[in-house]
Amino acid sequence: MPPRTLKIDFVSDVACPWCAIGLHSLAEAARRVAPGIELEWHFQPFELNPDMPAEGADTVAYLGAKYGIDEAQIRVNQARIRERGAAVGFAFGERARVWNTFNAHRLLTWAGEQGKQRQLKEALLQAYHGEGRNPGSREVLLDLAARVGLDAARAAQILDGDEYAAQVRAAEQQWQRAGIHAVPAIVVDRRHLIEGAQPPEVFEQALKQIAAEPAAPVPR
Repeated sequence: MPPRTLKIDFVSDVACPWCAIGLHSLAEAARRVAPGIELEWHFQPFELNPDMPAEGADTVAYLGAKYGIDEAQIRVNQARIRERGAAVGFAFGERARVWNTFNAHRLLTWAGEQGKQRQLKEALLQAYHGEGRNPGSREVLLDLAARVGLDAARAAQILDGDEYAAQVRAAEQQWQRAGIHAVPAIVVDRRHLIEGAQPPEVFEQALKQIAAEPAAPVPR
């Protein structure tokens, strides 16, 4: 019997630590349900900080102002994030600044056309959350593009213009209209929403339940 393929729209932002956790958790769930269930991955754009200037902002100052919490609470939250990340195999490093991620989303959209979207997404998450690098930097983006096997010259051409900008904005608006206002948000077969960075066993159970339902045409 052939495996059941589920389409995954993983709505997320590179700047979101819970998205890194959610991706690794879902990937672990996918390993657990294989080979009977296969996932078709699509990464959809969402910006937590769409007005962030190119120079970025200090992480503690920005989070404190945005959420109304002090540095002590931020450190507690970061420790919890590190613990959750370690549980699914993702090691968080220092992230001293928050950056604009719009260009990362443009490059991810192009990478999807080249069959390299997941590889680039994982590289971006590692670069920012693991190594503290700027995911909006032209230099960093070109380095990561080349590292995952994308054409660096073509990536530079995209970053130096405005290609894929309209597509990213349209996709962001589409998912917001669909009711997505926090990430990560995992939409399965365009019908089922799983919110948040759930543990692998929660994702595993959800995937099994959805795969057991009668298959329906999935809008592409």
